[in-house]
Amino acid sequence: MLATGLIAIDSTILATAVPSIVDDLGGFSQFPWLFSIYLLAQAVSVPVYSKLADTVGRKPIMLVGIGLFLLGSILCGVAWDMTSLIVFRAVQGLGAGAVLPVSITITGDIYTVRERAKVQGYIASVWAASSVIGPTLGGVFAEFLSWRWIFFVNIPLCLLAAVMLWRAYHESLGREKHRIDVAGATVLTLGLTLVILAVLEGGQAWAWLSWQSLGAFGLGGLLLVAFVFIERRAAEPVLPLWVFSRRLIVTTSLISLGVGAVLIGLTSYVPTFLEITADASPLVSGLAVAALTLGWPIAASNAGRLFLRIGFRATALIGLAIAVLGSAALVAASFVPNVWTTAVACFIVGLGLGLVASPTLIAAQSSVPWEERGVVTGANMFLRSVGSAVGVAIFGAVANGVITRSGLGPQSPVAIQAGSAAVFLAVLVAAFLTIAAGLAMPRARVDEIEHRPAEAAAAG
Repeated sequence: MLATGLIAIDSTILATAVPSIVDDLGGFSQFPWLFSIYLLAQAVSVPVYSKLADTVGRKPIMLVGIGLFLLGSILCGVAWDMTSLIVFRAVQGLGAGAVLPVSITITGDIYTVRERAKVQGYIASVWAASSVIGPTLGGVFAEFLSWRWIFFVNIPLCLLAAVMLWRAYHESLGREKHRIDVAGATVLTLGLTLVILAVLEGGQAWAWLSWQSLGAFGLGGLLLVAFVFIERRAAEPVLPLWVFSRRLIVTTSLISLGVGAVLIGLTSYVPTFLEITADASPLVSGLAVAALTLGWPIAASNAGRLFLRIGFRATALIGLAIAVLGSAALVAASFVPNVWTTAVACFIVGLGLGLVASPTLIAAQSSVPWEERGVVTGANMFLRSVGSAVGVAIFGAVANGVITRSGLGPQSPVAIQAGSAAVFLAVLVAAFLTIAAGLAMPRARVDEIEHRPAEAAAAG
């Protein structure tokens, strides 16, 4: 929970301090890269870290991740211009790419499926608390101290998480030698970097049909094709191709893709929508989004009781139906801007996602032994990052297109209302399409999915 809190707070604390950072360092046109480079570094490193966690153990990879996040935080705190801050944010992202999936993998190792039903609720509560603590700390530091404390506050948290992990978590590994798939890891990282970079910057830094966009997509695609051939011959592939042949893992990963898209759509556009159309303050608009992350842990903490009785698939479908209902309510609320109705709609979406994300991840983890759990968890988390990256690109194109056609400009409440309504409609479509992946999940009871031999290899 401490390690997860590092990433959860970091995902919300920076946004409120962006004006202060820009005033101090300049580089207004560059500041979106503070978020993009972090997301990119985190996403491309997840599959590599996840495989290494299955190879050399969870503990060393987790400590490396915390160490990188600590180093990145210190460097960000002493950054001298926007360019250096962006580079150091990439270091933070590389640390986050290890911490988040491996912490979830460890949870899968040390708890049974029934125990995880409750524990996942505790983990989800970290995100709920961070949704309030993060923006509040960011605002306090930026207004009364310095934006640099946004990064320095991570120092004691990183040290505490590392010490507790070092002392309290023990794992036993076999002595067999492993062959690290260096070629596969390198080609996968380069290919994913180019493709995700093209998705993040397409329509923003360059046009979709520009040579930069086409080149990044083309070269990235070729590298990913080459990666498939490399993995077929690798003794211990960094991302085994069997991941894409198991129905449960594929469907739950696709659901995670949809969750990432829905999540980024709300967290990215609800604040701007409320601030410009309902004249809400940044704090109030942030609290409206926080309703999403309050609904999530409430549902996640109770999801265990549900999937233990009716199964993973049925629970996920109920959650997806609730998320669709909340997204539809958000579309309706966008025509009459109001903080309270928007917050209620976000809360409903959060309830739905809480019934989707935890049960599907637990189902995937429980279906494989210890030595495969890191890869499976990494695939799930990676697809969520891809969903967010693709969602940012699509929703941004939708919003910009509507605002441009209005001819009123991005400061017009009417234009922002129309653009936000279009984005919320796209979020509704994404939630609805995710139901297809939920319907494709195999029907099985918890005791049929759980891979019991895995517990013998897990750490005590």
